[in-house]
Amino acid sequence: MLRFEDILEKIQGYQPEADLDFLRMAYVFSAKVHQGASRLSGEPYLVHPIEVAGILAELKLDYITVACGLLHDTVEDTDTTVEEIAEYFGDEVASIVDGLTKMARIEFRTREEAQAENFRKMILAMSRDIRVILIKLADRLHNMRTLEHLKPERKKAIAQETLDIYAPLANRLGLGRIKWELEDLCLKYLEPEVYDELVHRINLRREEREAYINELIAIVRAHMEKAGLPGRVLGRPKHYYSIYQKMLKQGITVDEMYDISALRIITDTKADCYAILGMIHSLWLPVPGRFKDFIGVPKSNLYQSLHTTVIGPKGERVEFQIRTEEMHRVAEEGIAAHWQYKEKGRIAEVDEKRFSWLRQLVEYQKELTDSKEFLDTVKVDLFPEVVYVFTPRGDVKELAKGSTPVDLAYSIHTDVGNQCVGARVNGKMVPIRHELQTGDTVEIVTQPGHFPSRDWLKFVKTSKAKTRIRHWLKQEEEKQSIELGRDLLEKELKKRDINPQKLYKSPDIGHIIEAAKVEDLDELYSEIGFGKISARQAILPILPEEAVTEEKRDESILRKVARKIVPKKDKGVRIKGVDDIMIHFSKCCNPVPGDKIVGFITRGRGVSIHSAECANVIDLESERDRMIPVEWDTEHPIMYPAKISVATVDKPGLLANVSTAIAAADSNISSAEISTTEDKRASLNFTIEITDTEHLGRVIKKINQVDGVINVKRVKTG
Repeated sequence: MLRFEDILEKIQGYQPEADLDFLRMAYVFSAKVHQGASRLSGEPYLVHPIEVAGILAELKLDYITVACGLLHDTVEDTDTTVEEIAEYFGDEVASIVDGLTKMARIEFRTREEAQAENFRKMILAMSRDIRVILIKLADRLHNMRTLEHLKPERKKAIAQETLDIYAPLANRLGLGRIKWELEDLCLKYLEPEVYDELVHRINLRREEREAYINELIAIVRAHMEKAGLPGRVLGRPKHYYSIYQKMLKQGITVDEMYDISALRIITDTKADCYAILGMIHSLWLPVPGRFKDFIGVPKSNLYQSLHTTVIGPKGERVEFQIRTEEMHRVAEEGIAAHWQYKEKGRIAEVDEKRFSWLRQLVEYQKELTDSKEFLDTVKVDLFPEVVYVFTPRGDVKELAKGSTPVDLAYSIHTDVGNQCVGARVNGKMVPIRHELQTGDTVEIVTQPGHFPSRDWLKFVKTSKAKTRIRHWLKQEEEKQSIELGRDLLEKELKKRDINPQKLYKSPDIGHIIEAAKVEDLDELYSEIGFGKISARQAILPILPEEAVTEEKRDESILRKVARKIVPKKDKGVRIKGVDDIMIHFSKCCNPVPGDKIVGFITRGRGVSIHSAECANVIDLESERDRMIPVEWDTEHPIMYPAKISVATVDKPGLLANVSTAIAAADSNISSAEISTTEDKRASLNFTIEITDTEHLGRVIKKINQVDGVINVKRVKTG
């Protein structure tokens, strides 16, 4: 077990001016408030904050950050308040600990929603102080190291979340050591059999592998000394997760892998890196397509290195990574290697440009009000697969793999993206859907007056492009709804011989706006255009009392007549705070009372009612502001159509028996489709009338009692 004194000794080694008394005070405070608490492993809870602080010290972070690691759970898991932390340790520590404290226990509908909101809060805290995310990653790493003490389903959930979010985030921050360990631990709990087999197979060949690596190291060192090239040569163990990913990609077993051997050469200068590369290529044949120059074109997480794979002794493939000492430090420690102690959580300006994607995350969380959409959007930015393309001026742009000219256009400027109509790639015209490749030189072709299409969302890959397109579409829909609302309102006014222009200049327009509970005329138009209120309802406040009474009387008569000639399929739902609005039930999910429902405001067609689980509603998450709460009107039950599918054996009289069962359950059949198969089976598809899901359950139960029925299920799709 890690000792606190070991942490102090480590910090003194890289930050001699560190306030060790401050750290001791943080240790004592943490020990006191966590006294008596234990982890599921049975060990004292204090072990966890000490281990987190140890990981932060390994990253050579400042003593304030390490102190926050010791205190990171005090507010969340004890009676300690943020104010107490501020009193004892100052505002800087209190702010970081507050940023690390999980959100209050809010009831979430799903685990995914809770995960998304926690991630959003983490990004918000990180925007104020980057140290929040570094401590959070250290916290997650130690939790993953001790995951075996949790229940199986909990292990898998935490491991999957780690693989989806925290490992990619560590990678984007350049924290190589943390990323590799997190991925290996995730594999251990998500695919335990695969992990155990990998460990077993690789251990069987360990002695043979180590002997081969030592032979290679001796050859390389001898040639470096002969050429007068400084540096050290190390064997680099491949990580289990990266081996597993390669096995999946190539469709091979671990015994069939030829490039498990890897060496790392760390030298003094860039020039030495390229000289050593040339030496290696003179010794062994390089594998085509496996050379990557991340020194000339660094990754966005600051990673720099030369990668090459050669056919080494005995015909085995060997991977080499060549870098300087500084590049190696950055590869291992990432953003932590670029720390500026005096900046209180801020990255140096020169590095801030390199970590521009961090600023983008903060921008996205401001623009995207829905947490799940925010998480889905930034996941694209977290995963490492990228392509590097050149602008005509020679600038290098890093984009997500599969990106198109539209993605590149938005990375340059929003207006360039909005007006993109195509591109010249390596001198040839290509369409906007063209997939860019590393090394392409791309010139964006724009056309003034051209604007994005919703179809663009189907093929763009980068978060920035998706966010900007959605923003433009939302603004455009708002503009269109204002125009439609104005037309509807003015038609209603003219129908009553009211001059719209005179009305707009009179005090009456203020009464209309106030009654509609909107800020201004444009918002009124928008509400009418989106179908939230009708034009007739909007002008009721300025109509004479007798006209309103007459209106209601005429409407009452009209509704009585309508009830006799129109089915009541558009009734049965209440919209809180709104009346007299068009409602229609979506045919994609056929909701009935008992189903959870949501309302989606359409342009000019009122509110569309969907099941909360409808796939189309999930697709509309990006337009959450157009969703409104709705509920079933249980005071006035009516009949709703529901579709059921009945599988039966094919025998005479069965259709009549099923129809009788439906009638016995107080339901009518609106339509029926019957088909039979060669294996003496029949499929009976009915649309029946029911009052709610309980009624539907009774119908299904009755049908199941019919001899010859195999199964009955509800069909929710249209």
